[in-house]
Amino acid sequence: MAQRYGGKYSPDAGTTGNGASSAPSRPTTAQRARGAARVNLLYLAPIPLLFSAFGHGPAGMALDLAAAAVLVFSVFTLSEGLKAEAAYDARKVARRPALPRKIIAAVLTGFGLVLALMAGDGGNLGQALLYGAIAVVLHLTAFGIDPLANKNVDGVDSFQQDRVARVVDEAEEQLARMGAAIQRAGDRGLERRVEGFQATARHMCRTVEEDPRDLTAARKFLVVYLQGAAEATIKFADIYARNRDQQAKANYVALLDDLERNFSAKTETLMVSDRTALDVEIEVLRDRLQREGVRMD
Repeated sequence: MAQRYGGKYSPDAGTTGNGASSAPSRPTTAQRARGAARVNLLYLAPIPLLFSAFGHGPAGMALDLAAAAVLVFSVFTLSEGLKAEAAYDARKVARRPALPRKIIAAVLTGFGLVLALMAGDGGNLGQALLYGAIAVVLHLTAFGIDPLANKNVDGVDSFQQDRVARVVDEAEEQLARMGAAIQRAGDRGLERRVEGFQATARHMCRTVEEDPRDLTAARKFLVVYLQGAAEATIKFADIYARNRDQQAKANYVALLDDLERNFSAKTETLMVSDRTALDVEIEVLRDRLQREGVRMD
Protein backbone atom coordinates (compact mmCIF):
# COMPACT_ATOMS: atom_id res chain seq x y z
CA MET A 1 0.00 0.00 0.00
CA ALA A 2 1.35 3.47 -0.85
CA GLN A 3 2.42 5.60 2.08
CA ARG A 4 2.88 9.36 2.27
CA TYR A 5 6.46 10.58 2.39
CA GLY A 6 7.57 11.61 5.85
CA GLY A 7 10.86 13.39 6.36
CA LYS A 8 12.56 16.51 7.61
CA TYR A 9 10.57 18.83 5.35
CA SER A 10 7.22 17.05 5.44
CA PRO A 11 4.30 18.93 7.06
CA ASP A 12 4.18 16.76 10.19
CA ALA A 13 7.92 16.34 10.68
CA GLY A 14 9.81 17.17 13.84
CA THR A 15 7.22 17.25 16.58
CA THR A 16 3.79 15.83 16.97
CA GLY A 17 0.92 16.40 19.27
CA ASN A 18 1.88 18.75 22.09
CA GLY A 19 5.40 19.21 20.92
CA ALA A 20 6.93 15.95 21.99
CA SER A 21 9.65 15.00 19.59
CA SER A 22 9.72 11.57 18.10
CA ALA A 23 12.34 9.21 19.48
CA PRO A 24 15.12 7.99 17.22
CA SER A 25 13.92 5.23 14.97
CA ARG A 26 14.98 1.75 15.95
CA PRO A 27 14.50 -1.57 14.20
CA THR A 28 11.19 -3.16 15.13
CA THR A 29 9.66 -6.58 14.64
CA ALA A 30 7.03 -4.90 12.44
CA GLN A 31 9.69 -4.16 9.86
CA ARG A 32 10.49 -6.82 7.29
CA ALA A 33 12.87 -9.44 8.62
CA ARG A 34 16.02 -10.39 6.84
CA GLY A 35 15.41 -12.55 3.79
CA ALA A 36 11.73 -11.56 3.52
CA ALA A 37 12.01 -11.05 -0.25
CA ARG A 38 13.39 -14.56 -0.72
CA VAL A 39 10.59 -15.95 1.45
CA ASN A 40 7.91 -14.27 -0.66
CA LEU A 41 9.37 -15.80 -3.81
CA LEU A 42 9.11 -19.25 -2.24
CA TYR A 43 5.31 -18.92 -2.17
CA LEU A 44 5.44 -19.31 -5.97
CA ALA A 45 7.13 -22.72 -5.81
CA PRO A 46 3.97 -24.83 -5.12
CA ILE A 47 1.98 -23.24 -7.99
CA PRO A 48 3.11 -25.75 -10.67
CA LEU A 49 1.90 -28.59 -8.42
CA LEU A 50 -1.63 -27.21 -8.55
CA PHE A 51 -1.62 -27.58 -12.36
CA SER A 52 0.19 -30.91 -12.53
CA ALA A 53 -2.22 -32.42 -10.00
CA PHE A 54 -4.95 -32.62 -12.65
CA GLY A 55 -2.71 -34.62 -14.96
CA HIS A 56 -2.48 -37.59 -12.57
CA GLY A 57 -4.89 -40.15 -11.26
CA PRO A 58 -6.56 -39.83 -7.85
CA ALA A 59 -3.45 -40.91 -5.91
CA GLY A 60 -1.14 -38.60 -7.84
CA MET A 61 -3.56 -35.71 -7.50
CA ALA A 62 -3.75 -36.21 -3.74
CA LEU A 63 0.05 -36.31 -3.45
CA ASP A 64 0.51 -33.15 -5.54
CA LEU A 65 -2.08 -31.22 -3.58
CA ALA A 66 -0.64 -32.42 -0.27
CA ALA A 67 2.86 -31.43 -1.44
CA ALA A 68 1.63 -27.94 -2.36
CA ALA A 69 -0.01 -27.52 1.05
CA VAL A 70 3.11 -28.69 2.88
CA LEU A 71 5.34 -26.32 0.89
CA VAL A 72 3.08 -23.34 1.56
CA PHE A 73 3.06 -24.13 5.27
CA SER A 74 6.85 -24.48 5.22
CA VAL A 75 7.20 -20.98 3.74
CA PHE A 76 4.88 -19.54 6.38
CA THR A 77 6.88 -21.31 9.12
CA LEU A 78 10.12 -19.96 7.68
CA SER A 79 8.72 -16.43 7.64
CA GLU A 80 7.77 -16.68 11.31
CA GLY A 81 11.21 -18.10 12.11
CA LEU A 82 12.94 -15.16 10.43
CA LYS A 83 10.80 -12.71 12.42
CA ALA A 84 11.66 -14.49 15.67
CA GLU A 85 15.35 -14.44 14.76
CA ALA A 86 15.23 -10.71 13.96
CA ALA A 87 13.64 -10.00 17.36
CA TYR A 88 16.28 -12.20 19.03
CA ASP A 89 19.13 -10.37 17.28
CA ALA A 90 17.74 -6.94 18.21
CA ARG A 91 17.89 -7.66 21.96
CA LYS A 92 20.81 -7.95 24.34
CA VAL A 93 18.96 -10.40 26.60
CA ALA A 94 16.68 -12.90 24.89
CA ARG A 95 15.46 -16.43 25.25
CA ARG A 96 15.87 -18.76 22.32
CA PRO A 97 12.70 -19.27 20.27
CA ALA A 98 10.42 -21.88 21.79
CA LEU A 99 10.12 -23.63 18.41
CA PRO A 100 13.01 -23.95 15.92
CA ARG A 101 10.81 -22.71 13.09
CA LYS A 102 13.55 -22.41 10.48
CA ILE A 103 14.64 -25.99 11.05
CA ILE A 104 11.01 -27.17 10.95
CA ALA A 105 10.53 -25.23 7.70
CA ALA A 106 13.54 -26.98 6.16
CA VAL A 107 12.18 -30.41 7.11
CA LEU A 108 8.74 -29.50 5.74
CA THR A 109 10.32 -28.35 2.48
CA GLY A 110 12.11 -31.68 2.11
CA PHE A 111 8.93 -33.58 2.94
CA GLY A 112 6.91 -31.56 0.43
CA LEU A 113 9.46 -32.28 -2.27
CA VAL A 114 9.32 -36.00 -1.46
CA LEU A 115 5.53 -35.98 -1.88
CA ALA A 116 5.78 -34.11 -5.18
CA LEU A 117 8.37 -36.54 -6.56
CA MET A 118 6.34 -39.54 -5.42
CA ALA A 119 3.42 -38.22 -7.46
CA GLY A 120 5.53 -37.47 -10.53
CA ASP A 121 7.96 -40.35 -11.08
CA GLY A 122 5.89 -43.40 -10.27
CA GLY A 123 6.70 -43.74 -6.59
CA ASN A 124 10.53 -44.09 -6.56
CA LEU A 125 10.84 -43.63 -2.80
CA GLY A 126 14.64 -43.88 -2.59
CA GLN A 127 15.23 -41.20 -5.20
CA ALA A 128 12.54 -38.97 -3.67
CA LEU A 129 14.12 -39.24 -0.20
CA LEU A 130 17.53 -38.35 -1.63
CA TYR A 131 16.18 -35.22 -3.30
CA GLY A 132 14.27 -34.37 -0.12
CA ALA A 133 17.47 -34.58 1.95
CA ILE A 134 19.26 -32.34 -0.54
CA ALA A 135 16.40 -29.82 -0.28
CA VAL A 136 16.72 -29.77 3.52
CA VAL A 137 20.47 -29.12 3.34
CA LEU A 138 20.06 -26.35 0.75
CA HIS A 139 17.28 -24.74 2.77
CA LEU A 140 19.42 -24.67 5.93
CA THR A 141 22.36 -23.33 3.93
CA ALA A 142 20.29 -20.51 2.47
CA PHE A 143 18.44 -19.43 5.61
CA GLY A 144 20.49 -20.87 8.46
CA ILE A 145 19.20 -22.39 11.67
CA ASP A 146 17.34 -20.88 14.59
CA PRO A 147 19.13 -19.43 17.63
CA LEU A 148 19.60 -22.42 19.92
CA ALA A 149 20.90 -20.71 23.06
CA ASN A 150 19.67 -17.94 25.32
CA LYS A 151 21.41 -14.60 24.94
CA ASN A 152 22.65 -13.35 28.31
CA VAL A 153 24.81 -10.58 29.74
CA ASP A 154 28.08 -11.63 31.33
CA GLY A 155 28.25 -11.27 35.09
CA VAL A 156 24.48 -11.44 35.69
CA ASP A 157 22.84 -14.56 37.11
CA SER A 158 20.50 -16.51 34.87
CA PHE A 159 17.49 -16.05 37.19
CA GLN A 160 17.67 -12.26 36.92
CA GLN A 161 18.17 -12.39 33.17
CA ASP A 162 15.20 -14.72 32.80
CA ARG A 163 13.05 -12.20 34.70
CA VAL A 164 14.22 -9.45 32.36
CA ALA A 165 13.50 -11.60 29.30
CA ARG A 166 9.95 -12.32 30.49
CA VAL A 167 9.20 -8.65 31.17
CA VAL A 168 10.65 -7.52 27.85
CA ASP A 169 8.70 -10.24 26.02
CA GLU A 170 5.51 -8.93 27.62
CA ALA A 171 6.46 -5.35 26.75
CA GLU A 172 7.06 -6.31 23.12
CA GLU A 173 3.68 -8.04 23.03
CA GLN A 174 1.93 -4.87 24.22
CA LEU A 175 3.86 -2.73 21.72
CA ALA A 176 2.85 -5.11 18.95
CA ARG A 177 -0.80 -4.78 20.03
CA MET A 178 -0.46 -0.99 19.83
CA GLY A 179 1.01 -1.18 16.33
CA ALA A 180 -1.67 -3.55 15.07
CA ALA A 181 -4.48 -1.45 16.60
CA ILE A 182 -3.35 1.93 15.29
CA GLN A 183 -3.22 0.58 11.73
CA ARG A 184 -7.00 0.15 11.91
CA ALA A 185 -7.33 3.90 12.38
CA GLY A 186 -6.02 4.48 8.85
CA ASP A 187 -3.95 7.57 9.74
CA ARG A 188 -0.26 7.53 8.75
CA GLY A 189 0.52 10.46 11.05
CA LEU A 190 -0.80 8.54 14.03
CA GLU A 191 1.06 5.41 12.95
CA ARG A 192 4.33 7.36 12.89
CA ARG A 193 3.50 8.87 16.28
CA VAL A 194 2.96 5.41 17.76
CA GLU A 195 6.20 4.22 16.14
CA GLY A 196 8.00 7.07 17.91
CA PHE A 197 6.59 6.01 21.26
CA GLN A 198 7.45 2.39 20.52
CA ALA A 199 11.07 3.41 19.90
CA THR A 200 11.16 5.24 23.24
CA ALA A 201 9.71 2.23 25.08
CA ARG A 202 12.15 -0.13 23.37
CA HIS A 203 15.01 2.15 24.40
CA MET A 204 13.99 1.52 28.00
CA CYS A 205 13.87 -2.22 27.28
CA ARG A 206 17.42 -2.14 25.93
CA THR A 207 18.57 -0.13 28.96
CA VAL A 208 17.11 -2.72 31.33
CA GLU A 209 18.64 -5.55 29.31
CA GLU A 210 22.08 -3.96 29.62
CA ASP A 211 21.73 -3.78 33.40
CA PRO A 212 19.03 -6.14 34.78
CA ARG A 213 19.34 -4.44 38.18
CA ASP A 214 17.16 -1.68 36.71
CA LEU A 215 14.23 -4.07 36.26
CA THR A 216 12.57 -3.28 39.59
CA ALA A 217 12.53 0.45 38.82
CA ALA A 218 11.27 -0.02 35.26
CA ARG A 219 8.85 -2.89 35.75
CA LYS A 220 5.76 -0.70 36.24
CA PHE A 221 6.51 1.14 33.00
CA LEU A 222 7.15 -1.98 30.93
CA VAL A 223 4.20 -3.97 32.29
CA VAL A 224 1.44 -1.76 33.70
CA TYR A 225 1.85 1.41 31.63
CA LEU A 226 2.40 -0.38 28.33
CA GLN A 227 -0.63 -2.57 28.90
CA GLY A 228 -2.70 0.53 29.59
CA ALA A 229 -1.29 2.22 26.49
CA ALA A 230 -2.20 -0.79 24.37
CA GLU A 231 -5.76 -0.88 25.71
CA ALA A 232 -6.15 2.86 25.13
CA THR A 233 -4.86 2.50 21.58
CA ILE A 234 -7.32 -0.30 20.81
CA LYS A 235 -10.27 1.74 22.11
CA PHE A 236 -9.15 4.89 20.30
CA ALA A 237 -8.63 3.06 16.99
CA ASP A 238 -12.15 1.64 17.14
CA ILE A 239 -13.65 5.08 17.79
CA TYR A 240 -11.51 6.96 15.25
CA ALA A 241 -12.07 4.43 12.49
CA ARG A 242 -15.84 4.97 12.80
CA ASN A 243 -16.24 8.75 12.97
CA ARG A 244 -12.81 10.45 12.70
CA ASP A 245 -13.37 12.19 16.04
CA GLN A 246 -10.72 14.94 16.16
CA GLN A 247 -11.13 15.50 19.90
CA ALA A 248 -10.47 11.82 20.53
CA LYS A 249 -7.38 12.10 18.31
CA ALA A 250 -6.10 15.12 20.24
CA ASN A 251 -6.65 13.34 23.55
CA TYR A 252 -4.87 10.23 22.31
CA VAL A 253 -1.87 12.18 21.01
CA ALA A 254 -1.69 14.03 24.34
CA LEU A 255 -1.66 10.66 26.11
CA LEU A 256 1.21 9.48 23.92
CA ASP A 257 3.09 12.71 24.61
CA ASP A 258 2.73 12.25 28.37
CA LEU A 259 3.73 8.60 28.19
CA GLU A 260 6.75 9.33 26.03
CA ARG A 261 7.96 12.10 28.34
CA ASN A 262 7.60 9.80 31.35
CA PHE A 263 9.36 6.91 29.62
CA SER A 264 12.19 9.16 28.44
CA ALA A 265 12.63 10.68 31.90
CA LYS A 266 12.63 7.28 33.57
CA THR A 267 15.14 5.87 31.08
CA GLU A 268 17.41 8.86 31.66
CA THR A 269 17.12 8.26 35.41
CA LEU A 270 18.16 4.64 34.94
CA MET A 271 21.14 5.67 32.86
CA VAL A 272 22.19 8.36 35.36
CA SER A 273 21.94 5.80 38.16
CA ASP A 274 24.18 3.46 36.19
CA ARG A 275 26.74 6.21 35.62
CA THR A 276 26.64 7.18 39.30
CA ALA A 277 27.23 3.58 40.35
CA LEU A 278 30.15 3.37 37.91
CA ASP A 279 31.67 6.61 39.24
CA VAL A 280 31.46 5.24 42.79
CA GLU A 281 33.16 2.01 41.75
CA ILE A 282 35.90 3.95 39.97
CA GLU A 283 36.53 6.14 43.05
CA VAL A 284 36.67 3.09 45.33
CA LEU A 285 39.13 1.42 42.97
CA ARG A 286 41.22 4.60 42.74
CA ASP A 287 41.44 4.88 46.55
CA ARG A 288 42.43 1.24 46.86
CA LEU A 289 45.15 1.58 44.25
CA GLN A 290 46.52 4.65 46.01
CA ARG A 291 46.66 2.70 49.27
CA GLU A 292 48.67 0.09 47.41
CA GLY A 293 51.09 2.78 46.25
CA VAL A 294 49.79 3.10 42.68
CA ARG A 295 49.08 6.71 41.72
CA MET A 296 46.43 7.51 39.07
CA ASP A 297 47.62 10.92 37.83
